[in-house]
Amino acid sequence: MGKLDGKAAIVTGAGQGVGRGVALALAKEGARVVIAEHKPDTARAVEEEIRQLGKEAMAVPCDVGNEQQVKQMVARAAATFGPIDILVNNAQSWTGGTAYHLGSPIESMPEEWWDLAFQSGLKGTVYCCKAVFPYMKDRGGKIINFASLMGIVGWEGSADYNANKEAIRGFTRTAAREWGKYQINVNVICPSALTPAMLAFAEASPEKVAEMSKELERIPLRRVGDAEKDIGRVAVFLASEDSDFITGHTFMVDGGAHMF
Repeated sequence: MGKLDGKAAIVTGAGQGVGRGVALALAKEGARVVIAEHKPDTARAVEEEIRQLGKEAMAVPCDVGNEQQVKQMVARAAATFGPIDILVNNAQSWTGGTAYHLGSPIESMPEEWWDLAFQSGLKGTVYCCKAVFPYMKDRGGKIINFASLMGIVGWEGSADYNANKEAIRGFTRTAAREWGKYQINVNVICPSALTPAMLAFAEASPEKVAEMSKELERIPLRRVGDAEKDIGRVAVFLASEDSDFITGHTFMVDGGAHMF
C-alpha cells in the first residue's frame, strides 16, 4: 500500500528535471499521475517510464501560461482519473535559466524576459490552482507550488525569475488562508536538485565546473539534491495525509544552501 493509493495528481513541467522526479515519486506511492508538459516528447517518455513501473500515468501537452489549455488539461485529467486530489505546480520557463544563474542586470533586462517568467510561473500557477479548485472544494486536496532560494536571497542577474518566484510564495500564503476552510493545503518547496540545465552548464567548460564546485562547498550537505529521492519524497509528504495540519509553509529542500 502506498501513501497516495487512489489519488489523482497533476504535475506540471514533469517532462524532465525536478518535475520528472516528483512525478516518479508520487507514482511509486500509488498516485495516478498526469504529466502536464509543453514538450510532448518528454511528457510521453515520462509517461512510459511510470507505466514501466506498473503505475498509471497520462501525458497531456499543456502550456500552463495559457489558461484555456490549463482548463482543458485539468478537465481531461479528471475525466480519466477522477477528481483531482494533488496539484504540483513545477513548470517554469526562464530566459536567464539557459545560462544557469546568469542573466541580465535589472536596468537592461528585456521586457519579454519578465513576461515569460511571470506568464509561465506565477500566472501558470494561478491558472492551475483555479482550475483544480472546483474538484477540491468539497473534498479537500493538496497543492504544492515551487519557488526558489534565488528569489529569497535576491540572486544577481535574475530579477525576473526572483520576483516571479517570490510572487508565487505570496500567492501561496493567500491561497492557504482562503482555501483552508475547504481543507485544501497549499505549500511551497524551494528545491536544489541536479537537472539537465545544470548538467549542461557544468559541461560547457572547465571554468564552469570549478564554479559549480565552489557553490557545492557552500552547501552544508556538500551535494546537490536528487530530483526524485530528495525533492520527490518531500512532495510525497506534502501530498499525503502526513501533512494534513501544514499549510502556507515554505520548505527549503536544498541541503542547507539557504544558510549561506
